[in-house]
Amino acid sequence: MADPRIEKLAATLVNYCVAVQPGEWVIINGHTAALPLIDAVLREVLESGGQPTVMLENDQLEETFLRHANQSQLTWASPLASISGEQANCTINIRAASNTRGLSSTDPAKQRVRQNALREAGIKRMQLGASGALRWTVTQYPCAAYAQEADMSLREYEDFVYAATFSDQPDPVAKWLEVRASQQRLVDWLAGKQQVQVRGPHIDLTLSIAGRSFINSDGRRNMPSGEIFTGPVEDSVNGWVRFGYPAIRAGREVEGVELEFKDGVVVRASASKNEQYLISQLDSDPGARVLGEFAFGANYGITRFTKSILFDEKIGGTIHMAVGNGYPETGSLNKSSVHWDLICDMRLDSEVLIDGELFYKNGQFQLED
Repeated sequence: MADPRIEKLAATLVNYCVAVQPGEWVIINGHTAALPLIDAVLREVLESGGQPTVMLENDQLEETFLRHANQSQLTWASPLASISGEQANCTINIRAASNTRGLSSTDPAKQRVRQNALREAGIKRMQLGASGALRWTVTQYPCAAYAQEADMSLREYEDFVYAATFSDQPDPVAKWLEVRASQQRLVDWLAGKQQVQVRGPHIDLTLSIAGRSFINSDGRRNMPSGEIFTGPVEDSVNGWVRFGYPAIRAGREVEGVELEFKDGVVVRASASKNEQYLISQLDSDPGARVLGEFAFGANYGITRFTKSILFDEKIGGTIHMAVGNGYPETGSLNKSSVHWDLICDMRLDSEVLIDGELFYKNGQFQLED
């Protein structure tokens, strides 16, 4: 018997996250391990009157490409990516994996060449998303590989995912509208503010948000969500930060990341594990050493680290930053082939001051009701 929570998640993705309308072109990107959810999403799109295109991916195929592609093939960007990104009305991205470490032994130089080849298409999609011309969402299917990463049984991980997405609730959309209202209060207070100071045992950082907007991430683009984020003024970031959680990207786990910023640029970077990979990503292009995002995790229902950034960056009591490409809707001007989120725990002896006023202390927002 099919899990009814899959049907609820599919309905949320199609009807709330991207709000498919009759006649719209909807691209469903999904991993083969997520077929039950892909199938449910396809049925929802059809019932909504959308025109679906399903595009499947697989770990083994990606590994084969990166191992065997020559330089010309690595740098070739398929016109299909541009066509779909520029002409589709909606994209629904469903992540899964058969082996989360499948790319661990691939050449990071080849990975960097490939991501640079796809840079312009990625930037264009972000611009279209910011303008509203492209509605997109991303979620994660609770597969065995992700459960193993999170140190959970598959059943336990399924419960975790469906609880985080409110797919175990009678009305998931109503719950997300509550999240939207709660976070909008924070976003409204931050409007027009200029200076941020972050202090704690893992961080001493200042940055400017003058002229920038905080975005209320309410489950429409990330499912699940529960964060507010902005793009710092590019040359304003100064200080240092130590990220206590492992940073995982392209099948590699990088631990003990420390970054030092001067006038917006990472001038020193180190890691206790996979430091060379960290440096290789920061050297991808000039924008990779600049912060494209600064955010507060505001989902206090997500309480454990699962090695999946879609969930982990939302943990209530944390902040996260992304080196690389910024979101245009925040006012960010930074462009890069990289967008790499890194998480800093703020739940002990930590605080954030906004224009000198206490906004956040020991992982809790300080605004009065």
